Amino acid sequence: MTIYSEIAEQPERIRALLSSQKKTVGQIVAAIHKREIQYVFLAARGTSDNAGRYANYLLGALNGLPLALATPSLFTYYKQPPKLKNALVIGISQSGQSPDIVSVLEEGRRQNCLTLAITNESKSPLAHSADFLLDINAGAEKAVAATKTYTTELMSIAMLSAALNGNKKYWEDLTKTINWMKEVLRQNEFIAEVAQRYRYMDQTIVLGRGFNYATAFEWALKLKELSYVKAEPYSSADFAHGPIALVERGFPVMAVAPKGRVFDSMLQMLKRLRKDFSAELVVISNDKRALATAQTPVTIPSEVPEWLSPLVSILPAQLFAYHLTLAKGLNAEQPRSIRKVTRTK
Repeated sequence: MTIYSEIAEQPERIRALLSSQKKTVGQIVAAIHKREIQYVFLAARGTSDNAGRYANYLLGALNGLPLALATPSLFTYYKQPPKLKNALVIGISQSGQSPDIVSVLEEGRRQNCLTLAITNESKSPLAHSADFLLDINAGAEKAVAATKTYTTELMSIAMLSAALNGNKKYWEDLTKTINWMKEVLRQNEFIAEVAQRYRYMDQTIVLGRGFNYATAFEWALKLKELSYVKAEPYSSADFAHGPIALVERGFPVMAVAPKGRVFDSMLQMLKRLRKDFSAELVVISNDKRALATAQTPVTIPSEVPEWLSPLVSILPAQLFAYHLTLAKGLNAEQPRSIRKVTRTK
């Protein structure tokens, strides 16, 4: 199994997750309603941390729940965990092995909080430390760079949010994600071709905002892990406050700009980058105006709602990072210096 095959199997993994974990999600939501949950406290690392960024926006926008991203070192090295009263404590980890993430859930239980593990390993330390387990059902992920475990983590969060909201339309949209992902994957040959244009790229900026702030971070991470490109992610709003000074003629900028509440601000930034800086733009979008700003436009289905766009938009980003790695003559299966499981404390 290769990283490409794991990218390709994501729609079916999402299908399996939706069918196998719907009942579990209902049980978790029932437990949440019985408690005086006022906010979410979430611990994660690496790719899973980017899933946490998605949760930050989604649980706030659809469920009115503030979310705090944990600082695990407070629990391990400093031995000064914060007070977690009335929190839903969530740990996200594809392997469930990281001691620092486990320590956050253990402390949450010690403080009598409701705890939830989102992981691909149902027998892992993380799973055993939680009141509830949401098994992401991604199957064995052999590639070092995470792909299908990321999208199944996103879907797990989306399922939880939709169930908490109670609007049946949200759940209907979840099931449509499978076909939207399949449609995007059909662009594999096109993305392989355009990636050749960037084979000499050694640095880039990756922009996203709102729900796709998470996508910007995950795309940048894949570029770093696989093709060793110095890729820095930014919100388009933060980018305007100083870092835009990095851009000069021909500087490559990646952007995720689907239709939605933050689209106009993203479009304004893309037009500025193209007109005033002559930047080289790779844009993932379902709006013709954003695509028109790009030298390399990559389309996602027009009907994808903004709240689910991170599950769809990350697929062409994964393919771009994969094919860029091959174009550079690098090994996408064995990136240097990193391991599949990292046990941080």
